Amino acid sequence: MLNRPIRTIQDFLLSTYFADGLRITFGVLLPSLIMAQFGLLKYGMTLSLGALCVSMVDTPGPIIHRRNAMLVTTALITVSSLIVGLTNVSTVFIGIVLVACSFIFSMFILYGTRAASVGTAALLVMVLSIDDVRPWREVIIYSLLILTGSVWYSFLSYFFYRLRPYRVVQQTLSDSIHEVSEFLRAKAKFYHQNVDYDDNYADLLQLQVQVHEKQDAVREVLFKTREIVRDSTPEGRFLLLVFVDMVDLFEQVMSTYYNYDRLHSQFDSIGILSKYELMINRIAYELDEVAFALKTGGTPRSPSRLIEEVRQLKEEIMQLEKDNVDGRYNTLGLIALKNIEVNIENIVSRVKTINGYFNKKEKKNLKNQDIETERFINRQQMDKKLFFENLTFSSATFRHAMRVSIAMLIGFLVAQYLNSSHSYWILLTVLVISKPGFSLTKQRNYHRLIGTVIGAVIGMVILAYIHDKNTLFVILIICMIGAYSFLRKNYIVSVLFMTPYILVLFDFLGMGSLSLARERIFDTLIGSAIAVLGSYTLFPNWEHQNLKEAMLKTLAANLEYYQQVTYLYFNTEHNLTSYKLARKEVYVTSANLASLFQRMFSEPKSKQKLMKEMHQFTALNHLLSSYIATLSLYVKEHAYSVSRPEELRPVVNNTIYLLNQTALFLDNKTEEINNVPLIKSKDETDEIQLNSEEQMIVDQFDQIQKVAYDIYKLSEKVKL
Repeated sequence: MLNRPIRTIQDFLLSTYFADGLRITFGVLLPSLIMAQFGLLKYGMTLSLGALCVSMVDTPGPIIHRRNAMLVTTALITVSSLIVGLTNVSTVFIGIVLVACSFIFSMFILYGTRAASVGTAALLVMVLSIDDVRPWREVIIYSLLILTGSVWYSFLSYFFYRLRPYRVVQQTLSDSIHEVSEFLRAKAKFYHQNVDYDDNYADLLQLQVQVHEKQDAVREVLFKTREIVRDSTPEGRFLLLVFVDMVDLFEQVMSTYYNYDRLHSQFDSIGILSKYELMINRIAYELDEVAFALKTGGTPRSPSRLIEEVRQLKEEIMQLEKDNVDGRYNTLGLIALKNIEVNIENIVSRVKTINGYFNKKEKKNLKNQDIETERFINRQQMDKKLFFENLTFSSATFRHAMRVSIAMLIGFLVAQYLNSSHSYWILLTVLVISKPGFSLTKQRNYHRLIGTVIGAVIGMVILAYIHDKNTLFVILIICMIGAYSFLRKNYIVSVLFMTPYILVLFDFLGMGSLSLARERIFDTLIGSAIAVLGSYTLFPNWEHQNLKEAMLKTLAANLEYYQQVTYLYFNTEHNLTSYKLARKEVYVTSANLASLFQRMFSEPKSKQKLMKEMHQFTALNHLLSSYIATLSLYVKEHAYSVSRPEELRPVVNNTIYLLNQTALFLDNKTEEINNVPLIKSKDETDEIQLNSEEQMIVDQFDQIQKVAYDIYKLSEKVKL
C-alpha cells in the first residue's frame, strides 16, 4: 500500500489541474520557442498572449461549451486588441473605452463562470495593450498574431480532447469521489472521544459545499457529453453508473446523523464507538482507491476485508443486545447503534457494487440506466434580455460591474500618474481581485498579496544565484506548470509560482532586475488597495442581503424532498426521477446556504447579521435533510413499510404546514407565528402493537416533524 503523501502527489499528477497546467504551458510556450529560433521572439510573445487569453476559458466542461467559448474569446480579444491599438494614443479616449468595456465584460457573469472568463480574457488583452503605442500597420499585425495564437491554442485543446474524450469525465468523477471520502472522514470524527462537535460540524458543512461543487461539475461534463448520453459505449455506461451509485452512496452518508453526545455518554466505556470511527475511515480509504483507479485506468481491490470487519461489528452489536439484560444501556441507544451499523453495511455493499463495475468483462455487459439527463442539468441561455433586465441598482451583478469599471478607472489614473514601465500590473491586480462580493474580494486579495511577496522573494533569490540560461529555462517551465496547474485549485500557490515565472521571463527578455520584483510588489499593493476599498465603499454586496433568498430556497427544497419521500410510502407508483431531482436540489441549496454563512465570517462585524440564528437555521436544515434521507433509505434500501400509512397523514400534513408557514413568515407574507401543536403519529392507547420496522418509520416521521417545528419557532427570531 502506498503511503499517503506519495498517493497525494500521484493523485495531483493525474488530476485535471495538472493536465490543464501541462496543456496551457505547452500551448503558451511553444509559439515563443519556435519564433525565437528565427529571431522573431517579439512576434512569438504576441502569439503566446493570444494562446494564454483563450486558455482562460478552457476549463473542464462539455467540449461544445469549451469550443464555443474559445471561438467567442478569439473574436473578442482580436477586436479588443485592434480597438485599443488604434486608439491608445489618446489617454482620455482609451480611459473611456476601458471603463465601458470593464462594465460590459463584468456583466458577463450573468451567463455563468465560463462567460465571465471570456470577459476577463478580453479585458486582459486591453490592459496589456494600453501602453503599447505603435503604428497602425503594426497594430493590425499585432491583432493578427493574437488571432493566430488563439486559433493555435483552440486547435491544440480540441486535439487533446479527441485523443481521450472520456479523460475529463474520469478525472472530474474521481475528484468528486475523493470529496465524498473526505466528508466520510469528517463524519467519522463524531465517534471520536472528546471531539469538538461545533468545529467538526462546521468542517462538515464546508465539505458538503465541496461535495456539491464536485458533483455538479460531474453532472455538467457527464450529462452534456454526447458520447455518454447519446452514444451507447461501455465506457460511457460505466462512468454514468459509477456516478449514479456515488450520489446514492452520498445520500446514505448524509442520513447518518444522531445525538452523538448521548451515544458517547452511554458507550464510551466499552470502546464500541471507536470501532465505528475506524470502520468509516476504512470506507473512506476504499473510496479513495476507487477514485485513484478512475484516474489510472486500473481496478480497485475488492473490499473483502472490510466486509468481514462489518460482519464482526454486526455480531458485536448483537452480543451487546443480548448482554443488556440488566438494562445498563438505553434501548434507543442500542437501536441507534444498530441503525448506524446497518447503514455502514449498506454503504460497504454499494462500494462493492461500484468496484464490480471496474471488471473489464463486466464493463461490456453493463446496461444503461434510463435517466432523464436533461432534467438534471441547468442550461444558461445567452439572452440579451437578461442583460438589460439587470441594468438596475437592485441587481448585484450591475453593482459589481459598476464597481469594477470605477476601480479600473482609478487604477488607470494612478498608473498614468506614476508613469511606471509596468504600471499595467496595477490594472491586472484590480481585474483579478475584484469579485462580486466583499468576502471573495478580500480572500482573493489576501492570496494575491501573500503569493506575490513570497514569489517575488523566491524570484529574486533565483536571479541572484542562478545565471545558467538552461537552468533558468527549466525553472521557468516548472513555474509555468505550477502557476497554471494551481490556478483553479489553490490561487495563493498559483500566484507564488507565477511571480518568479514572470521575473525569470523578463530576465530572458533582457529586462530582469531585482528592482522589477520590488516594482511588482509595489504595483500589486496599489491594485489590491483599490480593489478592496472599492468593494467596501462602491455599491457593496453584503452577504446578509442574500440571506432571505437562500433560506427560502433551502426550505422549499427540503419541503419538496420530504414530499417526494412521503410518496414512496403512500403511493404504489412514484417517479424516481422527480425524487432524485428533489434530492439534488437539497444538496445544491444546502451547499449554497452553508457557503453564504461561511463567507459572512470574512465580512466586517457590522455586516454580520443574524449569525447565531443563521448557524441554528443551517444546522437544523442539515438535520432535517439528514432525517428525510434516513426515511427514504428505510423504504428504498430496506423495503420497510407501514401497515396503516393513513395514520401518518396528520403528521405529514402538519410537517408540510409548519415548513410552509415558516417560508411565509420569512418572506414577510404573514405577520405572526402561531402556536402550532405537534401531532403524534398514533394515540398512546392504540392497541395495535407496531413491529420494530414500523416503529422506526413512525419515529422518523415524528423526528422530522419535531425538526420542522424547531425551524418554525426559530423563524420568530429571524427578521429579514
